[in-house]
Amino acid sequence: MDAAKPPGVFIHQYAGLPQGPAFEHWRDRALGSCGLEIGPSQGDSIDCRLQISVVDNIALAIPEGASAHYSRTQSGLADGSDDLVLIAAHAGLVNVRQNGHTVELAPAQMTLADMGITGSVGHTDENRFATIRMPRRALLDINPRAEEKLSQVLSDGAVAETIFRYHALAAHQAPHLDAVGQRLTAQHMVDLVGLLLGTDAEHAALARGRGHAAARLDLMRADVMAALGRNDLCLSEVATRSGLSPRQAQRLFEQAGTTFTEFVLEQRLLLARKWLGDPRARARKISDIAHSSGFADLSYFNRAFRKRFGATPSELREA
Repeated sequence: MDAAKPPGVFIHQYAGLPQGPAFEHWRDRALGSCGLEIGPSQGDSIDCRLQISVVDNIALAIPEGASAHYSRTQSGLADGSDDLVLIAAHAGLVNVRQNGHTVELAPAQMTLADMGITGSVGHTDENRFATIRMPRRALLDINPRAEEKLSQVLSDGAVAETIFRYHALAAHQAPHLDAVGQRLTAQHMVDLVGLLLGTDAEHAALARGRGHAAARLDLMRADVMAALGRNDLCLSEVATRSGLSPRQAQRLFEQAGTTFTEFVLEQRLLLARKWLGDPRARARKISDIAHSSGFADLSYFNRAFRKRFGATPSELREA
């Protein structure tokens, strides 16, 4: 595990020929982590960097590198795993093989694979994909007919785009969450996969309420957090990036017990308080901190800050 990563994030990285003690050590660690044999996808050498983020009962993988081929072999089936894996193509043409059947994925297309049977998928610099591994039972609970979709090309514009964006967000941020946050994130992800597979009306209503809406709210929150310093940040812009109308976006915030404006203000005030209490930012002017937190009006910042924390920015800094 990379020391710079939080618990739950594992990095398996190797470049070289598939032989020798260093390779065998790396191979055993990677096999134990993901249950897959890894070899070259082109040429004689492996060039692989595999990041796996474990979030509650799911695993989100981001494979990178110029030459890596991942195989679920007959001997590997002995571990007894029957998890299901959504493979999502990002670039190039990604070939997924299951029990002798090959599916070719173009960018933004996905397919469902089964860890209970042999199969393989590989990548180069040009062919990229990401995966979501989840317990079979968890997906069948939201889509009882999910197994009928194995090895099919899946593509649903809005849901697929949400899965891509939520995967990127969750792989990097979810391992930092507490147990409850990770459980909710994992459930949201499984619900989204269930929607992609085309579940029945009853389960779809559950998944949309529990997964699709929650995932889009998380994505909008992430967009806000990444742009707090912009004083022109607006609801319509954030909503558009998540494929929603401003009214739909506002409704999601309200269902979470706040409004877009209240959420933005709270996060900006928390950011300003963090900087005011940081000894490394002692030399920064309060006006500079206010501006960097997204406040265009210093007087408004001072009033809002005092109302929220019971002290002025100057008083908090001195304390």
